[in-house]
Amino acid sequence: MEDRALKYPVLKDAEAFYYEGSQVGILVSHGFTGSTQSMLPLGKAYAEAGYTVCGPRLKGHGTHYEDMEQSNHQDWIASVEEGYQWLKERCDTIFVTGLSMGGTLTLYLAEKYPEIKGIIPINAAIDIPEMEPLKNAAEPRFLDAIGSDIKKEGILELAYEKTPVQSVKEILKLMEEVKNHLDQVTCPAFIFVSEEDHVVPPLNSQFIYEQISSEDKELYYMSDSYHVATLDHDQEAIIEHTLTFIQRQLAK
Repeated sequence: MEDRALKYPVLKDAEAFYYEGSQVGILVSHGFTGSTQSMLPLGKAYAEAGYTVCGPRLKGHGTHYEDMEQSNHQDWIASVEEGYQWLKERCDTIFVTGLSMGGTLTLYLAEKYPEIKGIIPINAAIDIPEMEPLKNAAEPRFLDAIGSDIKKEGILELAYEKTPVQSVKEILKLMEEVKNHLDQVTCPAFIFVSEEDHVVPPLNSQFIYEQISSEDKELYYMSDSYHVATLDHDQEAIIEHTLTFIQRQLAK
């Protein structure tokens, strides 16, 4: 199909972002069908606090949903691993945070790289029952959007207006892989979860909290945000608690 070969430019505000700072690095990952726009306020705040920050654009994201359809979960893993390597070249200590599937990728990195100093998953996804029926679906090709689940008035997430069913199949594979190895996560973890989330059931975070092997772990409930908490009422709380968590780990 001819349209499959189309190449779309990166949307404004969806570019990867990098800030050079101290020897302490923070990898910041956006979520499924979303873009770096959802994580930029956090990235800027962490850079202002003096840290080196990398916000990779996950492959197939921040362009067009037909681009996303061509990428798979291994591509998304490769995108965060590239960001992780960029930080490793500049930093001797690395923390990782991510929203939604970005939280899933955060957990993946913690499973694979035990040297990570700490993780901050935000409404991380490891089990979305609503997606399960699509595992073997031949059609439709696209579903309606899942972005912009935000309580705060007038705030929009830069996300796709359609979700490729092929991409849903890929996130299902990623979630299953990460879920099966949660016990391999041993680093300190500060887990943010919205009490009301219309995309990822809050029980995901409870399960993550129970299954990871980390001795130092905390589950923090956000009462005033929906799924995209990084752009919602709890944005400042996420920034403050993350910075406190990082400072606490660095002091050990």
